[in-house]
Amino acid sequence: MNEKHVLQSATALSINPRQVAATAALLAEGATVPFIARYRKELTGQLDEVQITNIRDSLARITELDTRRKAILKSLAKQDLLTGELVAAVEDADNLVSLEDIYLPYRPKRRTRATMAREKGLEPLATVLFKQTATTDPTEMAAAYVDADKDVADTEAALAGARDIIAEWINEDAESRQAMRQLFENYATCEARLRKGAEEKGAKFRDYFEWDEPAKAAPSHRLLAMFRGEKEDVLSFKTRPSEDAAVALLQQRFVKNGCAASQQVALATHDAYRRMMAVSMEVEMRAMLRDRAGTEAIRVFAGNMRELLMAPALGQKAVLGMDPAFRTGCKTVCLDKQGKLLFNIALHLTSSARAAEEAGRTIVKLCETFNIEAVAIGNGTASRETEAFVRGLNLPGHIPVIMVNESGASVYSASEAAREEFPDHDLTVRGAVSIGRRLMDPLAELVKIDPKAIGVGQYQHDVDQGKLQSALDDVAMSCVNHVGVELNTASRQLLSYVSGLGPALATSIVQYRDEHGPFKSRAAVKKVPRLGPKAFEQAAGFLRIRGARNPLDGSAVHPERYGIVDTMAKDRGCTVRDLMDQDDLQAHVDLQKYVTDEVGLPTLKDILHELAKPGRDPRERFEAFSFDEGVNKIGDLTPGMTLPGIVTNVTNFGAFVDVGVHQDGLVHISQLSDQFVANPADIVKVQQKVEVTVVEVDLERKRIALSMKKTGDDAPSDRQRRSRPERPAARPARPAQPQRRGGNSPFANPFDTL
Repeated sequence: MNEKHVLQSATALSINPRQVAATAALLAEGATVPFIARYRKELTGQLDEVQITNIRDSLARITELDTRRKAILKSLAKQDLLTGELVAAVEDADNLVSLEDIYLPYRPKRRTRATMAREKGLEPLATVLFKQTATTDPTEMAAAYVDADKDVADTEAALAGARDIIAEWINEDAESRQAMRQLFENYATCEARLRKGAEEKGAKFRDYFEWDEPAKAAPSHRLLAMFRGEKEDVLSFKTRPSEDAAVALLQQRFVKNGCAASQQVALATHDAYRRMMAVSMEVEMRAMLRDRAGTEAIRVFAGNMRELLMAPALGQKAVLGMDPAFRTGCKTVCLDKQGKLLFNIALHLTSSARAAEEAGRTIVKLCETFNIEAVAIGNGTASRETEAFVRGLNLPGHIPVIMVNESGASVYSASEAAREEFPDHDLTVRGAVSIGRRLMDPLAELVKIDPKAIGVGQYQHDVDQGKLQSALDDVAMSCVNHVGVELNTASRQLLSYVSGLGPALATSIVQYRDEHGPFKSRAAVKKVPRLGPKAFEQAAGFLRIRGARNPLDGSAVHPERYGIVDTMAKDRGCTVRDLMDQDDLQAHVDLQKYVTDEVGLPTLKDILHELAKPGRDPRERFEAFSFDEGVNKIGDLTPGMTLPGIVTNVTNFGAFVDVGVHQDGLVHISQLSDQFVANPADIVKVQQKVEVTVVEVDLERKRIALSMKKTGDDAPSDRQRRSRPERPAARPARPAQPQRRGGNSPFANPFDTL
């Protein structure tokens, strides 16, 4: 472990170096973030998953910087350019940008105008001019360098070559580049313009056809929209400060006085900025803006993904899953309490009255035959019609009919995992199974699907895909381990996210389970081929075995601490099971008695808390939800309606809400609350049930503007809360717009380009 790296990371993150060192050591040993956060609290000083992840990522960045530092020193040594001063500068650089600035003058480069000027012998002239001595006559000095054989035809050609060399010196000056970088960061403007002839194909970017805003304040979604518009050849996009300000900054640094030589240097500063520095700084600025916007978009996506994965689960109930359709029929499946497919059929609910009657009888019969406890209906095409049909069957009151977000179900249906599980069934059956299982346990089902197919991202295809995948993997692993995994029923995909396992060991576990039957204990997992002591240590605490002989195997107590629980039970004169079942026995446990050098109060408190509710599901309690009856399509909406809805996506500019019309509406950030909202995620979460008011409907573009305000022009009246008026008394105000030039859409511009 590199102590320098630890100190750098600790300083950057404001975390005690001892905590960083302990975390770094655990990570180096192969420990995962969930394992460290849950079972090594004493070593890390109770750092949480976010802090541990930040340490991991910080150390990785520092290591990457060191790798680049070594490569630069090697290059300088190869060129025989190393000096004590240069080595010190390279070693002291604390970020990649500063490091590259130091290396820039020595970087091997293609032939430049300055290179060619040096080849013509003009560097001495440039040196004299750069000193800007009042007595220097540039023309007289340049005359000595006129040489037709060297392609220096006259004094102006000599001066031009000298200025090329000076311009390169200015461009490669590290301090000047840093000053210019700050000017760009603080004063650059994002300028988007419509490309000639692209208006028709770029209609979704029309709010950016003539757009200007300070780059420093530009939000993630607008930056990514402009970048996408540029990529699709709809927009031209520049981000620079005022050229006068930039040139003035350089002249202030390099032009000493008003002598004739200084006039040559002034010309060189113009050239240095326009030809070199402006271009390289804009490239840097664009990269910084893209990275900033991408980081924020990934943060939003990961946050939404966490809420989706941690959505309440119905639990182990027999479910009738339905994937609605008009022409091809509604694919219907019956699943047992473990999600096993028992029966499937295609039912035609709308083709004819006779077919509908037969379908109704079939659904009722299936519910009786398979003891169905809930009906899950996908929210795609024909979903509201299917929901109304099933509700009209008067099924027993204990069978809720629940609409399920089916985003990504079709992706799962065509996946290798689905083909492997259901080789004898087609895509439609697999999709219905996915819908039913998603109601039973969203986490277990959604981990089988590429997160980017679920639709909770913000410009997800425009960000660094490696960073996005890493962040989403972190979220999935965090959620899976937080909830815990039932070892004897978990899929290969779910097991792969368990701490210490991964796809290969998850596959081995499933194969071993299929060959030898259910695991009787956690310890039995050690028999799985290639699952060694380290993997068992990392995974065991997150695996659950319901009904195991040792009741602790169904809890989050790690096997390495079973001995402590045994001692607690012995001290209380009872069995472990009694200790877990009886609150009064737990209440009299003196944790201080069990503190050791390895196990402190944080772990002991976790153990006692787990004994009280072994294997508890940390997710919120499931509550059934239904959309407003009679509102099935966008044409049914009118301004002023108040409707129940479910948040499907949260972005930096607002939240998208499903109100049951097959088209999500946008609650712009300005409409989320009566109070100022800085971050929509502070107000709403994915899968949250909300009440919204319809503000505006654009049938042509299929767009819906909604509001969650309770007071003011957009708030529903008491009468509107009770009913859905055909015509509101007054038209509600439109969502607030960001300031811009051009474009007059009534909808917030991020609407256009998710």
